[in-house]
Amino acid sequence: MILPGSAVRVINADDTYYEFQGQVQRLADGKAAVLFEGGNWDKLVTFKLSELEAIDTTTGRKGK
Repeated sequence: MILPGSAVRVINADDTYYEFQGQVQRLADGKAAVLFEGGNWDKLVTFKLSELEAIDTTTGRKGK
């Protein structure tokens, strides 16, 4: 389930942001505004929910 604050990945292979990962900021009318942050730039882009998949950001991390 995709909710505001969810980490998501773009799965539409035809999109410029394909495979980019970001954080959902807003949901409205079947679309999500996703914030991408990288180095010296931030970008807020709107996608259809069908173009996104929720990802688990906790996998692969090792606790101390």
